[in-house]
Amino acid sequence: MKRSFIIIILSVFIFSCNDSKDKNISSFDKQLEANNHPGKKLMETNCYVCHSPTASHDDRIGPPMIAIKKHYIDEKTTKKEFIVSMQSWIKNPNEADAKMRGAVKRFGVMPKQGYPEETIAKIADYMFDFDIDKPEWFDEHFNEEHGKNHGKGMRHGKGKGKRKHKEQANTNLEDLPYGERGLKYALSTKAVLGKNLMGTIQKEGTLAALNFCNERAYPLTDSMAVVLNASIKRVSDKPRNQKNKANTSELKHIETFKTQLANKQEMHPIVNETNDEVTVYYPITTNSMCLQCHGKPEANIKPEVLKTLTLLYPEDKAKGYTENQVRGIWNVSFKKD
Repeated sequence: MKRSFIIIILSVFIFSCNDSKDKNISSFDKQLEANNHPGKKLMETNCYVCHSPTASHDDRIGPPMIAIKKHYIDEKTTKKEFIVSMQSWIKNPNEADAKMRGAVKRFGVMPKQGYPEETIAKIADYMFDFDIDKPEWFDEHFNEEHGKNHGKGMRHGKGKGKRKHKEQANTNLEDLPYGERGLKYALSTKAVLGKNLMGTIQKEGTLAALNFCNERAYPLTDSMAVVLNASIKRVSDKPRNQKNKANTSELKHIETFKTQLANKQEMHPIVNETNDEVTVYYPITTNSMCLQCHGKPEANIKPEVLKTLTLLYPEDKAKGYTENQVRGIWNVSFKKD
């Protein structure tokens, strides 16, 4: 009898250990699945400039992605419905169809973006299936705005009642492949410039933004280069400032990205390596916000803005763009580890 009791105890212990091990493996697999999902990287690349999860509550230029998810997904929403909603909104953002009235009132309607539908679908697929990063202030803000019971039963993962997927909040940049690392450097700099530029436009208007670009864009870029221990610059085949004129090799990369965009292909960083250094190139594309200074003088650029541009940049060639065109590239160089 005593021997049987011992066998039962050991069996329970062994099965418990196996069950715990299976859960740990399952959690690791889910983590890996989230990190390897193509929509994660696309969201960080294309969305975080305006919808960053690290921006403070008062220093943001758009709602965080978690807020978008909560407004578009409830327990009745299917993944297909969510993807279609995201594609429709990105294709034609407008106040009448907005589901986030408060965000539109504060930030205005987002600029129209020319992303391929496949890109939007991958981002939406990732948002639907996995937990995404959220700012530290978000829960308190959301509860104040909507009440603590708002969204009860909201879908955050694959199916009602299933365990939420967790993902890494921080990534060691030095551990990333060179292409991703260079892209992170470019996007970090883009986020700093974008936050300041769009914040200036919203608060003071386009003319003030011109002064920002003329006086602060270079110092901010240089400061990010120091922080990241890299060389970071923006160059163009049609520069506004002649300091940003692309050289022969950079012009070839610009043409490569233009061809990919024309063919509706996903644009990935171009990586060039030498024995001790890496250079990463990534495209700069236009949206409706850009056209206030880079569009067509007759249609997009106001006369007072055009006058100021002429005074600040006598050799300006960076006009005449429409939405979703390659305006230049990021050039990011850093030493190999």
